[in-house]
Amino acid sequence: MKKVSIIGSGYVGLVTGACLAELGNFVICADNDTKKINVLKKGLIPIYEPGLEKLVRRNLKKKKLSFTSSIKEAVDKSEIIFIAVGTPSLENGEADLTGIENVARHIALYMKGYRLIVEKSTVPVETCEWIKRTILTYIKNKTEFDVVSNPEFLREGSAIHDFMHPDRIVIGTESKRAGDILASLYKPINAPVLLTNIKSAELIKHASNAFLATKISFINAVARICDKVGADVKEVAEGLGLDKRIGRAFLDAGLGYGGSCFPKDLDAFINIAHKIGYNFELLKMVRKINQEQREFFLHKIKSTLWIIKEKTIGILGLSFKPDTDDMRNAPSLDIIDALRNEGAYIKVYDPQAMKKARELLRGVTFCKNPYDVCKSADCLLLVTEWDEFRALDFYKVKKLLNRPLIIDGRNMLNPALLKDIGFVYIGIGRGIGDV
Repeated sequence: MKKVSIIGSGYVGLVTGACLAELGNFVICADNDTKKINVLKKGLIPIYEPGLEKLVRRNLKKKKLSFTSSIKEAVDKSEIIFIAVGTPSLENGEADLTGIENVARHIALYMKGYRLIVEKSTVPVETCEWIKRTILTYIKNKTEFDVVSNPEFLREGSAIHDFMHPDRIVIGTESKRAGDILASLYKPINAPVLLTNIKSAELIKHASNAFLATKISFINAVARICDKVGADVKEVAEGLGLDKRIGRAFLDAGLGYGGSCFPKDLDAFINIAHKIGYNFELLKMVRKINQEQREFFLHKIKSTLWIIKEKTIGILGLSFKPDTDDMRNAPSLDIIDALRNEGAYIKVYDPQAMKKARELLRGVTFCKNPYDVCKSADCLLLVTEWDEFRALDFYKVKKLLNRPLIIDGRNMLNPALLKDIGFVYIGIGRGIGDV
């Protein structure tokens, strides 16, 4: 049982804090957003993540988890301090580390005894070095401390499972004391612990996300070839994935990746490479293919409908992936914007992202359910692969549509089944019904 604080109660910080409390530790989550902290104190959470609200409420009740807007309180009452603040992209692709520096400075001002400072945010290599320098600059006494890198590998929609059952726990440290303390904190989790130097740990996160993004762009490029020759990319992906050297994960063709992690981390890694004199052309092409995939989808829509102007287009799915309400870099935003610019009328529905979508989208009709989206629509687009959409009554869907046309941007539906019902089905690289 350890005393832990998490500075930054966003997605990563909140999941990390709730899970560490569930493991029996006393955890304080701090954030300078007082409105968010007041909501969290009531056991409510500002994001949608399956199981998280239940976890937060249970540990608030047990008094294992608490929330504060005071960094001083968080530093005073803990031995281990996680930094989990946001690192958004600047215009040049660099990570904005202003929040990291501010937190490091405040930790230095409030430390009164040994503290283990754990960099959890996704940051460029050498950030821990700068954190250490910042603390040494502002510290008022000779208090000992260690800085370690402990990158997170949480996927939105399955973050609690990912924390409790990780593939690996990476600890980058130059101090045996720090490594032992953090390894002890994670001991209840049955997972391999990889001890590395700090810079290796910092690079592991960026390299991991860049590689996964590369797999996605690779299969999307293959899908373009499948469309031209009449092959089915799902069958190709299955054949690829059975090779143990490759694996099936992240080989699903579609609209490409979105969210906050892959786009930001890819840009940051390209920028890191540029700074040290290496032109990472491979990752630049990964980024280019990803953006082109949305344009490829729009081309399919236009090729099928011919004239977009004054057509009614129904869209199912707004969040960048299922089981989250996150709209950051969601493909739906680009697609809706392009279709509206062509003069289309847009109807939308998403199981969780409607509230956030209303803040971002104007001039679209927000529907109560998928069937309302289908009413009098000239085309139905599948943009996010929610399980709810797989379970639709497609006989009913066909009756509601002006035209039995489905364009599946996630290859989530069964083309043969829909064809039997009487639909024209168009997927991504399916080689079936494509124009």
